[in-house]
Amino acid sequence: MNNIEKIAIANRGEVAVRIIKAAQELGIASVLLHSEADKNTIAYRIADEVICIGAAPINSSYMNMENVIDGALAGGADAIHPGFGFLSENAEFAQKCIDNKLIFIGPTPEAINLFGDKISAKNLVKTTSCPVIPGYNGVDQSEEKLLEEMDKIGYPVMVKAAGGGGGRGLKVAHDKSQALMAIESAKREGLNAFGSESLFLEKYLANSKHIEVQVFGDCTGKIFHLFERECSVQRRHQKVIEESLGNISSSLREKIHNSAVEVAEKAKYLGAGTVEFLVEGDEYYFLEMNTRLQVEHPVSEMVMGIDLVKSQILAANNQSVFWNQNDLTPHGHAIECRLYAEDPYLGGVPSVGRIGFCKWPHGPGRRFEIGFEEGDTITTNYDSMIAKIIVHDESRTRAINKMIKTLNETIVFGLKTNIPFLLEILQHKDFVSGDMTTQFLEKNFPKALEQEKITEDEQIIINAVQKQMSYKKEQSGNLKNPWFEGS
Repeated sequence: MNNIEKIAIANRGEVAVRIIKAAQELGIASVLLHSEADKNTIAYRIADEVICIGAAPINSSYMNMENVIDGALAGGADAIHPGFGFLSENAEFAQKCIDNKLIFIGPTPEAINLFGDKISAKNLVKTTSCPVIPGYNGVDQSEEKLLEEMDKIGYPVMVKAAGGGGGRGLKVAHDKSQALMAIESAKREGLNAFGSESLFLEKYLANSKHIEVQVFGDCTGKIFHLFERECSVQRRHQKVIEESLGNISSSLREKIHNSAVEVAEKAKYLGAGTVEFLVEGDEYYFLEMNTRLQVEHPVSEMVMGIDLVKSQILAANNQSVFWNQNDLTPHGHAIECRLYAEDPYLGGVPSVGRIGFCKWPHGPGRRFEIGFEEGDTITTNYDSMIAKIIVHDESRTRAINKMIKTLNETIVFGLKTNIPFLLEILQHKDFVSGDMTTQFLEKNFPKALEQEKITEDEQIIINAVQKQMSYKKEQSGNLKNPWFEGS
């Protein structure tokens, strides 16, 4: 058995808070590895120790492997938890941790490499009974060959960078006239983001759902599934609202779970991972596997009654989670909304600055994962997510209603937030019915929200308040300040 006594957190925001709290519950000390820009954050305030690993730019701090490793060693950490994003799916970083006698809380470097390259991942999946999307991932990467294969697959075709993820290096050619431009653009993005021009092609499933299965590899070699999540509400391939369970049939559910477990078993997977699928009707296809904790992991925790982060730490410490698959039964329904500092009336333009008064309306079945609070600053250096709001109730309908009420009661002053956008989505008929696909936002919200017009009565009230405030300001300016009399 390993003996983890202190964990270095190589991340920021709400996920850093999440990891620190899980470590505290296990009696393990934490050291936060932070950038200069992240001193005024909740994670900075609650960590047992803090070490600055560089300036605000991610290449100087969170993506700088040497700085992260040196910071962990300087803090006397036994292990590193990478959270999600940044270096969490970097096999080279995982190996550097091992080389420096630091336990990497995640899968092996081999597993990260295997699934990080979408071509090798698909080749592995082809050795299982899991269906794959029709496509091409051959060695010949010439434009002529790619165009030929696109004709064979049939349009629309998705062109993807082999080392991609998070929507980067992904282009869709809806017809032959867009094919060459999609290839050139995907190659360019792949080279800039992942250092490789290698591409693969897939049939573009325009009316599909995005369903993912949470899997977990125990230190004993046993693979568990923790049921599925519905992640079809996406904007530019980035998830906005996630939920568990998904709106799929029980027969399809069983098939998808079995496929996800088979893929993870084939890779001898350790720790938390997510096998993602595209679903059309009763057909499903492997999309990719994410070898890390997912942003949306709380919805699985809520319906399954487990703690994924603590389980990650136990697995890394060679301790069994002592689960029995037959006992892992979901209860109720959970929904997660990502709360961003952005202006929904300007199409999601980030809103940066200092956070004012906040109100998080806690209550039964409500969970808030918060990275920032009153007085903290949202900068342009990183993602503008302030918090994740999660609700749980007995049914999907009740969970939707609870989320609407929770969002209406949530207050964040000082910045614009996407709460109005989230409320519009939650009340849309296609979302309420559960029939949304990955095209839901593109189809129903192609433009920024329209600002509601102020009524005449509201304008009269606003004018009266402004007049009163102006009068009070003038009066206060005329009053003598007793502290300065006689000076």
